[in-house]
Amino acid sequence: MSIKSLIINPGSTSTKIGVFEDETLLFEETLRHSTEEISKYASIIDQKDFRKDIIVSFLKEKDFDIKSLNMVVGRGGMLKPIPGGTYAVSDDLLEDLKIGKQGQHASNLGGILAREIGDSIGVPSYIVDPVVVDELCPIARYSGVPELPRVSVFHALNQKAVAKRYAKETGKAYDSLRLIVVHMGGGVSVGAHENGKVIDVFNALDGDGAFSPERAGGLPSGALIKMCFSGKYSQDEVYKKVVGKGGFNAYLGTNDMRDVEKMVDGGDANAKEIRDAFIFQVTKDIGSMACVLNGKVDQIIVTGGIAYDKAVVAALKEKAEWIAPFTVYPGEDELLALVQGGLRVINGEEEAMVY
Repeated sequence: MSIKSLIINPGSTSTKIGVFEDETLLFEETLRHSTEEISKYASIIDQKDFRKDIIVSFLKEKDFDIKSLNMVVGRGGMLKPIPGGTYAVSDDLLEDLKIGKQGQHASNLGGILAREIGDSIGVPSYIVDPVVVDELCPIARYSGVPELPRVSVFHALNQKAVAKRYAKETGKAYDSLRLIVVHMGGGVSVGAHENGKVIDVFNALDGDGAFSPERAGGLPSGALIKMCFSGKYSQDEVYKKVVGKGGFNAYLGTNDMRDVEKMVDGGDANAKEIRDAFIFQVTKDIGSMACVLNGKVDQIIVTGGIAYDKAVVAALKEKAEWIAPFTVYPGEDELLALVQGGLRVINGEEEAMVY
């Protein structure tokens, strides 16, 4: 029997949804919300009914019978640190999404909306591999300052999805492989996957590794401290230099690698040097994770939007293919990754995780 699924991926000013039959996309839509509409609500959770009504109304417009669904899957949010997997939206999980256990973010609404819509038609609701997936080995948490442990914040949904895709395509079990997964998008995360766990990863948000189109990555600590206490910047201004206005944005005024490539192709020597520095830093991260895996790496997987850039991928291969062969899965299909997570539970390939 085929499984019909509604997938919900909320963003700050949009809600992307998809309806699938097994892994086949029947239709998708990005439901956009104006700043004026969103600004009416004091908090993320206050937007719940507004977004739910839009989803339900859109499905009616498509003449889709919501009662034909077998499951609803939402993007996971800022929960407590948890192992990777597909989680049933339990009461405890629902409550932590509502309060924003680690912060308020639009993705918190994914599981909330999935639960409400699922309950209304009597089908299960799930979330899959939220950004707070934490499978770090104990020694990976040490930073050198006890008050500042290293944390796991990365592109868990896409990293896990492409790792499992590679395992399936090669006829191997994900939990038998040693993989380095490189996600390159607005942020960059490089993770060491060993026996089905991401045992170490560079924090893709605000602390580790290579700079990216929008983020500064790892910074010289002493100089950063001096900047913070210089009196020239507020806390928010410094943070925006690290997240949002860092990386390529800071150096070249763009967060779009296609713009960077145009600059390089046009003979801009400065843009080429900055792109080369980016590649240099990403390959350093790959080398670090190779050491985490004791040099025994089955495959290096490159994914995310920048993986479409053939020049960047070729340069990464030139520097790091001696470690292990490369597989490239450009982009990130989050809707498909979410439905695959739900299907693995529905089809009995995995058990739903308990929050």
